[in-house]
Amino acid sequence: MPFDGDLKADLDLALRLADAADAVSMSRFDAADLDIRLKPDASHVTEADLATERAIRALLEDERPRDGIFGEEYGITGDSSRQWIIDPIDGTANYLKGIPMWTTLIALSIDGVPRVGVASQPAIGRRWWAATGLGSWTRTAAGQTQRLRVSDVDSIAESSVSFQSIAQWRDAGKLAALERLTSSVWRDRGYGDAWPYMLLAEGRLELVAEFDVKEYDIAALVPIVTEAGGRFTSFDGNDTLSERSSLATNRVLHDAYLELLHAT
Repeated sequence: MPFDGDLKADLDLALRLADAADAVSMSRFDAADLDIRLKPDASHVTEADLATERAIRALLEDERPRDGIFGEEYGITGDSSRQWIIDPIDGTANYLKGIPMWTTLIALSIDGVPRVGVASQPAIGRRWWAATGLGSWTRTAAGQTQRLRVSDVDSIAESSVSFQSIAQWRDAGKLAALERLTSSVWRDRGYGDAWPYMLLAEGRLELVAEFDVKEYDIAALVPIVTEAGGRFTSFDGNDTLSERSSLATNRVLHDAYLELLHAT
Protein backbone atom coordinates (compact mmCIF):
# COMPACT_ATOMS: atom_id res chain seq x y z
CA MET A 1 0.00 0.00 0.00
CA PRO A 2 1.22 3.56 -0.64
CA PHE A 3 3.19 5.35 2.05
CA ASP A 4 4.13 9.02 2.01
CA GLY A 5 6.00 9.38 5.31
CA ASP A 6 9.67 10.23 5.80
CA LEU A 7 11.48 7.19 7.13
CA LYS A 8 15.08 8.41 6.95
CA ALA A 9 15.37 9.11 10.69
CA ASP A 10 13.84 5.72 11.49
CA LEU A 11 16.23 3.96 9.11
CA ASP A 12 19.19 5.80 10.63
CA LEU A 13 18.05 4.66 14.06
CA ALA A 14 17.60 1.07 12.87
CA LEU A 15 21.19 1.06 11.62
CA ARG A 16 22.41 2.34 14.98
CA LEU A 17 20.36 -0.36 16.68
CA ALA A 18 22.17 -2.89 14.51
CA ASP A 19 25.53 -1.40 15.52
CA ALA A 20 24.63 -1.81 19.18
CA ALA A 21 23.38 -5.35 18.59
CA ASP A 22 26.51 -6.37 16.68
CA ALA A 23 28.76 -5.23 19.51
CA VAL A 24 26.90 -7.41 22.00
CA SER A 25 26.43 -10.50 19.84
CA MET A 26 30.00 -10.58 18.57
CA SER A 27 31.40 -10.23 22.07
CA ARG A 28 30.09 -13.72 22.90
CA PHE A 29 30.19 -15.41 19.50
CA ASP A 30 32.03 -18.75 19.59
CA ALA A 31 32.71 -18.34 23.32
CA ALA A 32 33.62 -21.62 25.00
CA ASP A 33 31.54 -20.74 28.07
CA LEU A 34 28.45 -19.46 26.25
CA ASP A 35 25.33 -20.04 28.36
CA ILE A 36 22.75 -22.05 26.37
CA ARG A 37 19.27 -23.03 27.52
CA LEU A 38 16.12 -24.63 26.15
CA LYS A 39 12.91 -22.62 25.91
CA PRO A 40 9.50 -24.20 26.56
CA ASP A 41 9.09 -24.87 22.83
CA ALA A 42 12.39 -26.86 22.91
CA SER A 43 14.24 -24.26 20.82
CA HIS A 44 17.57 -22.92 22.06
CA VAL A 45 18.25 -19.51 23.54
CA THR A 46 21.67 -18.19 24.53
CA GLU A 47 22.80 -15.42 26.82
CA ALA A 48 23.68 -13.52 23.62
CA ASP A 49 20.10 -13.67 22.30
CA LEU A 50 18.86 -12.12 25.54
CA ALA A 51 21.62 -9.53 25.89
CA THR A 52 21.34 -8.45 22.26
CA GLU A 53 17.60 -7.88 22.50
CA ARG A 54 18.06 -5.97 25.76
CA ALA A 55 20.60 -3.68 24.07
CA ILE A 56 18.20 -2.94 21.22
CA ARG A 57 15.30 -2.34 23.59
CA ALA A 58 17.33 0.02 25.78
CA LEU A 59 18.15 2.25 22.83
CA LEU A 60 14.57 2.21 21.57
CA GLU A 61 13.15 3.03 24.99
CA ASP A 62 15.50 6.02 25.12
CA GLU A 63 14.91 7.32 21.58
CA ARG A 64 11.40 6.07 20.69
CA PRO A 65 9.60 5.72 24.03
CA ARG A 66 6.15 5.95 22.43
CA ASP A 67 6.77 3.16 19.94
CA GLY A 68 5.83 -0.45 20.61
CA ILE A 69 8.33 -3.31 20.59
CA PHE A 70 7.84 -6.95 19.65
CA GLY A 71 10.91 -9.07 20.31
CA GLU A 72 11.40 -12.81 20.11
CA GLU A 73 12.82 -13.12 23.62
CA TYR A 74 10.88 -10.52 25.64
CA GLY A 75 7.57 -10.33 23.80
CA ILE A 76 5.41 -7.28 23.20
CA THR A 77 5.63 -4.00 25.07
CA GLY A 78 3.68 -0.86 24.32
CA ASP A 79 0.60 -0.30 22.19
CA SER A 80 1.30 1.83 19.14
CA SER A 81 0.71 1.81 15.39
CA ARG A 82 4.51 1.99 15.18
CA GLN A 83 6.06 -1.27 16.33
CA TRP A 84 9.70 -2.31 16.23
CA ILE A 85 9.98 -6.04 15.50
CA ILE A 86 13.20 -7.70 16.64
CA ASP A 87 14.87 -11.06 16.23
CA PRO A 88 18.13 -10.55 18.14
CA ILE A 89 19.81 -13.63 16.67
CA ASP A 90 18.04 -15.35 13.80
CA GLY A 91 19.89 -18.64 13.47
CA THR A 92 20.62 -19.34 17.12
CA ALA A 93 21.51 -22.95 16.25
CA ASN A 94 24.31 -21.65 14.03
CA TYR A 95 25.39 -19.10 16.62
CA LEU A 96 25.79 -21.62 19.42
CA LYS A 97 27.75 -23.94 17.12
CA GLY A 98 30.15 -21.18 16.09
CA ILE A 99 28.82 -21.14 12.52
CA PRO A 100 28.91 -17.52 11.26
CA MET A 101 25.61 -17.60 9.32
CA TRP A 102 23.28 -15.88 11.80
CA THR A 103 21.55 -12.53 11.57
CA THR A 104 20.14 -9.77 13.73
CA LEU A 105 16.81 -8.65 12.27
CA ILE A 106 15.32 -5.25 13.07
CA ALA A 107 12.11 -3.93 11.51
CA LEU A 108 9.76 -1.01 11.99
CA SER A 109 6.14 -1.84 11.21
CA ILE A 110 3.68 1.03 10.76
CA ASP A 111 -0.01 0.18 10.83
CA GLY A 112 0.93 -3.48 10.45
CA VAL A 113 3.15 -3.02 7.38
CA PRO A 114 6.95 -3.45 7.63
CA ARG A 115 8.44 -0.17 6.39
CA VAL A 116 12.05 -0.33 7.64
CA GLY A 117 14.27 -3.38 7.73
CA VAL A 118 17.87 -4.12 8.70
CA ALA A 119 19.54 -7.53 8.51
CA SER A 120 23.02 -7.61 10.01
CA GLN A 121 25.47 -10.52 9.80
CA PRO A 122 28.50 -9.22 11.73
CA ALA A 123 30.33 -12.55 11.80
CA ILE A 124 30.85 -12.30 8.03
CA GLY A 125 30.97 -8.50 7.92
CA ARG A 126 27.72 -8.04 5.96
CA ARG A 127 24.64 -5.88 6.39
CA TRP A 128 21.52 -5.15 4.32
CA TRP A 129 18.90 -2.45 4.90
CA ALA A 130 15.90 -0.74 3.32
CA ALA A 131 12.99 1.61 3.96
CA THR A 132 9.91 2.28 1.88
CA GLY A 133 10.80 4.79 -0.81
CA LEU A 134 14.51 4.85 0.09
CA GLY A 135 15.69 1.76 -1.77
CA SER A 136 17.41 -1.41 -0.65
CA TRP A 137 21.12 -1.45 0.11
CA THR A 138 23.99 -3.56 1.33
CA ARG A 139 27.41 -3.03 2.84
CA THR A 140 29.84 -5.57 1.45
CA ALA A 141 32.61 -7.25 3.42
CA ALA A 142 34.98 -4.79 1.73
CA GLY A 143 32.99 -1.90 3.22
CA GLN A 144 31.40 -0.75 -0.05
CA THR A 145 27.74 0.34 -0.19
CA GLN A 146 25.74 -1.01 -3.10
CA ARG A 147 22.11 -0.66 -4.13
CA LEU A 148 20.22 -3.94 -4.45
CA ARG A 149 18.12 -5.14 -7.36
CA VAL A 150 16.43 -8.49 -7.85
CA SER A 151 17.12 -10.53 -10.97
CA ASP A 152 15.18 -10.26 -14.21
CA VAL A 153 15.06 -14.03 -14.78
CA ASP A 154 11.63 -14.71 -16.28
CA SER A 155 11.67 -18.50 -16.69
CA ILE A 156 11.11 -20.95 -13.85
CA ALA A 157 13.34 -23.44 -15.68
CA GLU A 158 16.23 -20.96 -15.46
CA SER A 159 15.61 -19.92 -11.86
CA SER A 160 17.48 -20.70 -8.66
CA VAL A 161 15.56 -21.19 -5.42
CA SER A 162 16.04 -21.77 -1.69
CA PHE A 163 13.48 -23.84 0.22
CA GLN A 164 14.97 -23.87 3.76
CA SER A 165 14.58 -27.60 4.67
CA ILE A 166 12.79 -30.72 3.53
CA ALA A 167 11.57 -31.37 7.09
CA GLN A 168 9.92 -27.96 7.24
CA TRP A 169 7.94 -28.56 4.04
CA ARG A 170 7.07 -32.10 5.14
CA ASP A 171 5.73 -30.85 8.47
CA ALA A 172 3.63 -28.27 6.58
CA GLY A 173 2.21 -31.00 4.34
CA LYS A 174 3.84 -29.44 1.26
CA LEU A 175 6.29 -32.11 0.11
CA ALA A 176 4.46 -32.56 -3.20
CA ALA A 177 4.73 -28.83 -3.85
CA LEU A 178 8.44 -28.92 -3.02
CA GLU A 179 8.95 -31.80 -5.45
CA ARG A 180 7.18 -29.87 -8.21
CA LEU A 181 9.29 -26.81 -7.48
CA THR A 182 12.68 -28.50 -7.32
CA SER A 183 11.91 -30.57 -10.42
CA SER A 184 11.09 -27.44 -12.40
CA VAL A 185 13.95 -25.06 -11.58
CA TRP A 186 17.58 -24.85 -12.65
CA ARG A 187 19.03 -25.05 -9.15
CA ASP A 188 17.72 -25.59 -5.62
CA ARG A 189 19.48 -25.27 -2.28
CA GLY A 190 18.49 -25.01 1.39
CA TYR A 191 20.65 -22.05 2.41
CA GLY A 192 18.63 -21.41 5.56
CA ASP A 193 17.38 -18.57 7.76
CA ALA A 194 17.66 -14.93 6.61
CA TRP A 195 20.57 -15.18 4.20
CA PRO A 196 18.68 -16.54 1.15
CA TYR A 197 16.33 -13.54 1.24
CA MET A 198 19.38 -11.31 0.98
CA LEU A 199 20.64 -13.40 -1.96
CA LEU A 200 17.23 -12.86 -3.56
CA ALA A 201 17.47 -9.08 -3.05
CA GLU A 202 20.97 -9.16 -4.57
CA GLY A 203 19.64 -10.90 -7.70
CA ARG A 204 21.31 -14.26 -6.97
CA LEU A 205 18.10 -16.25 -6.32
CA GLU A 206 14.57 -16.02 -7.73
CA LEU A 207 12.55 -17.58 -4.88
CA VAL A 208 12.75 -18.20 -1.15
CA ALA A 209 9.88 -19.93 0.65
CA GLU A 210 9.39 -21.35 4.14
CA PHE A 211 6.89 -22.30 6.81
CA ASP A 212 6.49 -21.98 10.57
CA VAL A 213 7.86 -18.43 10.63
CA LYS A 214 6.96 -15.76 13.17
CA GLU A 215 6.64 -12.04 12.49
CA TYR A 216 10.10 -11.38 13.91
CA ASP A 217 11.59 -13.95 11.49
CA ILE A 218 10.45 -12.11 8.36
CA ALA A 219 9.36 -8.52 9.09
CA ALA A 220 12.81 -7.01 8.48
CA LEU A 221 13.18 -8.99 5.26
CA VAL A 222 10.03 -7.59 3.63
CA PRO A 223 11.24 -4.04 2.87
CA ILE A 224 14.70 -5.30 1.84
CA VAL A 225 13.15 -7.62 -0.75
CA THR A 226 10.40 -5.30 -1.95
CA GLU A 227 12.56 -2.18 -2.20
CA ALA A 228 14.95 -4.25 -4.33
CA GLY A 229 12.04 -4.83 -6.72
CA GLY A 230 10.90 -8.20 -5.41
CA ARG A 231 7.57 -9.40 -4.07
CA PHE A 232 6.93 -10.84 -0.62
CA THR A 233 3.72 -12.66 0.37
CA SER A 234 2.58 -15.65 2.37
CA PHE A 235 2.77 -19.06 0.71
CA ASP A 236 -0.86 -18.57 -0.38
CA GLY A 237 -0.07 -15.21 -1.98
CA ASN A 238 -1.51 -12.93 0.70
CA ASP A 239 0.17 -9.72 1.87
CA THR A 240 0.36 -10.54 5.57
CA LEU A 241 2.88 -11.50 8.23
CA SER A 242 0.37 -13.53 10.22
CA GLU A 243 0.01 -16.68 8.11
CA ARG A 244 3.27 -18.23 9.42
CA SER A 245 4.66 -18.75 5.91
CA SER A 246 6.59 -16.74 3.35
CA LEU A 247 7.07 -16.65 -0.39
CA ALA A 248 9.57 -14.10 -1.67
CA THR A 249 10.46 -13.80 -5.34
CA ASN A 250 11.95 -11.53 -7.98
CA ARG A 251 8.36 -10.44 -8.68
CA VAL A 252 8.30 -11.31 -12.38
CA LEU A 253 7.94 -15.02 -11.52
CA HIS A 254 5.75 -14.68 -8.43
CA ASP A 255 2.43 -15.63 -10.01
CA ALA A 256 4.03 -18.47 -11.95
CA TYR A 257 5.55 -19.88 -8.77
CA LEU A 258 2.20 -19.63 -6.98
CA GLU A 259 0.52 -21.53 -9.82
CA LEU A 260 3.21 -24.23 -9.75
CA LEU A 261 3.21 -24.61 -5.97
CA HIS A 262 -0.59 -24.83 -5.74
CA ALA A 263 -1.16 -27.08 -8.75
CA THR A 264 -3.38 -30.07 -8.10
